[in-house]
Amino acid sequence: MTFASIEFLFYFFPLFLVTYFSAKTVTTRNYIFLAFSLVFYAAGYTPHILILLGSVAVNFFLARAIDGREGPGRQRLLAGGVAFNLILLGIFKYTGFLVENLNALVAPAGFALPLPRISLPLGISFYSFHAISYLADIYKRKVHANRDPAQFALYMCMFPQLVAGPIVRYATVARQLSERRVTLGRFSAGARLFAIGLAWKVLIADEVARLVDGVFDTTTHPTFVEAWLGLYAYTVQIYFDFAGYSTMAVGLGVMVGFVLPRNFRLPYTAHSITDFWRRWHMSLSAFLRDYLYIPLGGNRRGELRTYINLSAVFLLCGLWHGASWNFVIWGAHHGAFLIIERAFLGRWLKRAPGVLAHLYTVLVVMLGWVWFRADSFPGAVDMFGGLVGLHGFSRASMALGFGLTPLAVVMLVAGGLIGFFRWPRWKALAGEGALASVADYALVAVLMLASIAWVGGTTATPFLYYRF
Repeated sequence: MTFASIEFLFYFFPLFLVTYFSAKTVTTRNYIFLAFSLVFYAAGYTPHILILLGSVAVNFFLARAIDGREGPGRQRLLAGGVAFNLILLGIFKYTGFLVENLNALVAPAGFALPLPRISLPLGISFYSFHAISYLADIYKRKVHANRDPAQFALYMCMFPQLVAGPIVRYATVARQLSERRVTLGRFSAGARLFAIGLAWKVLIADEVARLVDGVFDTTTHPTFVEAWLGLYAYTVQIYFDFAGYSTMAVGLGVMVGFVLPRNFRLPYTAHSITDFWRRWHMSLSAFLRDYLYIPLGGNRRGELRTYINLSAVFLLCGLWHGASWNFVIWGAHHGAFLIIERAFLGRWLKRAPGVLAHLYTVLVVMLGWVWFRADSFPGAVDMFGGLVGLHGFSRASMALGFGLTPLAVVMLVAGGLIGFFRWPRWKALAGEGALASVADYALVAVLMLASIAWVGGTTATPFLYYRF
């Protein structure tokens, strides 16, 4: 089940809202929210709910033990908790990757281990990071362990952010777990965010997806035109798919009284890669900064150590996204440019014309997406060959014929205008007063109706970050 599906929009979510708001106390609403969250998760693959519940139980008791312990025992408990979550993540996400690489090393000896078939539980990368941040913040005495198992389970499992984030710190929602208030104004603001996120997902991301799939998955030796069209389409797709999900998640939270962190702030308008990572997947960036980069020493131990720390953080960032060398290279790509900017390029970018800094950033990000989207190393190399014209410059391929529909062209243009440029806020353009409010609600209603029409006429498409 996805947010952009008939099942969610017409059955699950309306039933949830009716049941949730029929309850009078926060405690009852917590139980209802938790129950619906578990149903939502189980709809993906029911046995994986046991892994989620096991993670919740272990981290609940570990947190209480850390909170109630003094002396060196606290550090050992934290180390054990972090190890548990990383091992859980490693078993399900990286076992196959490790076996494949081990087999490649021992292949000359004629020996090979059987490749395990382990399905990846939905959202395990996200809820494992939730648990690690929770245990670490308790150890640092920033928060106290929650003694209510239902409240903690809700923090870990609430369906708006369970499967693909944002990564929510416990301190962000701690008070809201025990007391929260929903007003008509807040509910409508949340619904507005949900409608915008849904439109981004189904009207833009899903509409350009056929072109992306055609170029990356079915076209060998793409020409210059094909490669750049496919790469631009993917740049649009991944932003509006993931930012659309995050916007919907935040909107759903606001509708029921939770304020979740913003995850995107116009990342394609950044004027450096450093600035890009302050705007893209901000909850992950903040997690890596606070729980990995700073504990490694950050930038406090000289330039060389800073460069090593940045490299380590972004190699792990790439690996977090997927068990593939392509993701590791994508992380190394971004880490390298962050180091170059810190060494000297960042100073030049600050003095350079904004247009040049913007073009540089977009180009670096787009080239990085080749590694992120290609299904193999040779596939990425083939794509780079197309980008520099090694396979010719244009041809009427099947990928362009099926993917570059008139509507896809419109959405590619709309995605570029919305995603790559900073515009005045719609409400600022509409002005104040009743007429402006009516115009705003009308626009949101049109987006919602158009999105529902698209959802009803097509098969539900999973969000790209569901696989992470």
